[in-house]
Amino acid sequence: MKRKIITLAALATLSLGGIAFAQDQDSDAFQHRGGSSHGMHGDMMAKMTESLNLTADQKAKIQPILDEAKPKMEDIRREAMQKMKAVMDDVHSKIRPLLTPEQQQKLDSMKNERHGHHRQNDGDNGGGDDNG
Repeated sequence: MKRKIITLAALATLSLGGIAFAQDQDSDAFQHRGGSSHGMHGDMMAKMTESLNLTADQKAKIQPILDEAKPKMEDIRREAMQKMKAVMDDVHSKIRPLLTPEQQQKLDSMKNERHGHHRQNDGDNGGGDDNG
């Protein structure tokens, strides 16, 4: 029974960590794709232009709307990542005492690798938040 709990807890940790990692990767892709101040909004504009056959006048009116939304969307993403980190920290603090010393070391190592990867990505794109 204890083994099942530990296995389920580890799977939950890995799943949640995978979600956080995927979100971070989406963010990195977003920043690398755009390369400009428009980022994802540039892609959105391109898709809208293609799908809706926007005129130059329509594009000129839509771009400022997208630009205005960008900081709001970034704030929401940053908040979500902070909340995700808090949940993950809570999960780790509850799971860790259930593990053997060897498993604790491995869990700590997995956590450090994930945080190290995020910091490396933040350094690569010249930004990011302090969430690790």
